[in-house]
Order: sequence, then structure tokens, then C-alpha cells
Amino acid sequence: MKTMQRSVAPQARGFTIIELLIVMAILGMLAVMVAPNLFNQADGARRDAAMSQISSIGSALDTHRLDVGEYPDDLQGLMENTTGRSSWNGPYLNNDVPRDPWGFEFQYSVDGTSYTLMSYGADGREGGEDNDADISR
Repeated sequence: MKTMQRSVAPQARGFTIIELLIVMAILGMLAVMVAPNLFNQADGARRDAAMSQISSIGSALDTHRLDVGEYPDDLQGLMENTTGRSSWNGPYLNNDVPRDPWGFEFQYSVDGTSYTLMSYGADGREGGEDNDADISR
């Protein structure tokens, strides 16, 4: 006589709800610890970009002064000959005058022999600290 053996299929084992909750809690704690560092990196990158833009615009202003003999009255003078002088050899920027990384216009003032070029930072207002601090050349 043949004996019949019953085959038992291995049971599929899944995760319990407790295990899933523990994994989700660990991921949540990691996100809380990592997220602030990522945001600080982005803020630092914006400040670096603003300093780079100020440097680039400053070089264009200096080139304008070498060609024309004076700084332009406003930053649009880097793109158009607002002086009417034939020695103007612009445009001095490859594209339009950029905005700062926060979307605000750069602040430019000239007194004839020198200029001030600055970004007011993240808040767009004069003064401030940290990300709101002014950036100038």
C-alpha cells in the first residue's frame, strides 16, 4: 500500500504592522535630522551665487568705466549705451542684468569714482542677519 504524503507549502511570511511602524518611525527620525542640513546647504548656495553675480556685474562695471571713463548711472547702462559716447563697447553682460538668487533687483549706487553693488538677501530689505544679511562688494 502506498501511503499518501501530504505536502505542506511553505507559508509566506510578511511584515507585521509593528515592524512597519518601527521602520516608519526610524525614517521619520532620520528625515528630521537630515532636512535642516539640506535647507542650510541651499541657503549657503544662494549666498554664494549672489556673491558670484555681484563679482560678475562688478567686472562688467569696471570694464564699462575703462571704456567710457565713468560708471553708468544705473545697471541698464551695461546693456545699452545710455551715455551716448562712441567709446561705449557693450553690452557688458551676456544676458540682461540678473536678479539676485531670491528674485530681487541688485542695489546699485554710484558717486562718480566708486560704486556700491549689493543684494539685501532673502528678505529683500536692508540689514538683517544670517540669510537676511546684506551681501555687497
